[in-house]
Amino acid sequence: MQISARAQAIEPFYVMEVAKAAAELGKTVAHTDAPMVFLNIGEPDFTAPPLVQEAAARAVHGGLTQYTPALGLMPLRERISDWYATRFNARVPAGRIVITAGASAALHLACMALIDAGDEVLMPDPSYPCNRHFVSAAGGKAVLLPTTAAERFQLTADKVQAAWGARTRGVLLASPSNPTGTSIHPDELRRIHQVVQSRGGITLVDEIYLPLSFDAQYGQTALTIDDSIISLNSFSKYFNMTGWRLGWMVVPEKLVPVIERLAQNLFICPSTVAQHAALACFEPASIAIYEQRREEFKTRRDYFIPALNALGLSVPVMPDGAFYAWADCSAACAKLGINGSWDFAFEVMNRAHLAVTPGRDFGTAQTAHFIRFSTASSMVQLHTAVARLRTLLA
Repeated sequence: MQISARAQAIEPFYVMEVAKAAAELGKTVAHTDAPMVFLNIGEPDFTAPPLVQEAAARAVHGGLTQYTPALGLMPLRERISDWYATRFNARVPAGRIVITAGASAALHLACMALIDAGDEVLMPDPSYPCNRHFVSAAGGKAVLLPTTAAERFQLTADKVQAAWGARTRGVLLASPSNPTGTSIHPDELRRIHQVVQSRGGITLVDEIYLPLSFDAQYGQTALTIDDSIISLNSFSKYFNMTGWRLGWMVVPEKLVPVIERLAQNLFICPSTVAQHAALACFEPASIAIYEQRREEFKTRRDYFIPALNALGLSVPVMPDGAFYAWADCSAACAKLGINGSWDFAFEVMNRAHLAVTPGRDFGTAQTAHFIRFSTASSMVQLHTAVARLRTLLA
């Protein structure tokens, strides 16, 4: 069987490869006094709130399980529009909102609609690996630009301008970012967008962690800049619906019929049950729960980042959102006599029964020296992780 060149060009998702190894080891230590602690996957330990679960059950029992329009249920698009207005003071008409089968489907649709073979898309290094693979799957090429802690591990307008070439189609940004949890300052984002606009390009912004911002200075949607911004979002993180596979995108009005044609052919529609359930996400009682959980994520960050720094696992930029810690493990590797974050990840897995994610997935610019910790786990698990790291590095 001949495998397509496209499929062969997609690298493994090493986060999941490490997760499989950790899961296997976890089975053998599950009933010991040191069971595996998983800080490797960016999945909230909270599930959907009661109203959301009840709405899903009602949809199933009421027979609301048939196809919806490819763009999604209009009442859900309207709820999201209202949420932008109340949460971010942003005017986003429901007609520009497209419901998708997760943010992954949103990015796939955007890339299929806008990227031709050979087009280049500028992205920061480090950045979420799947984003660049969606570009590749559409025939484009992700161009990773090394970033620094001083730049909050984000692109700058100057770097975008300097890197823009004849084949450049646009930029794909994430704010807050996975793996760093850092955001682009709104002023810098405006400058980046101005550069992109001056070249006739596209600005795509992954905002799936935006509702989990802890700093008002950064917790602003890019959609307030102008109507040409394309924003990708999800019900997975803030709304705690990871396995429900539901997201959305906001696109310019003229792009809606293009996305609709693609969605009709590629996906037919997003999950009907998940859409009916998501309507309950925006009820005041649900929002109150989400905000309590956001504060809990902030509390975890405020404990875990200083603890890592005290252990010599330096986090050069304090995350302003999401639930990640991007830590330099160089000093810890030297202490343990190992080479780089890949070996460090397996060292702490085997010796401390702690699963973390090496930087290998996220790019090539110094990522071999970094580890991503997820703080989406409970405070009890974070305390256990710190204690085990302290013992390992003593």
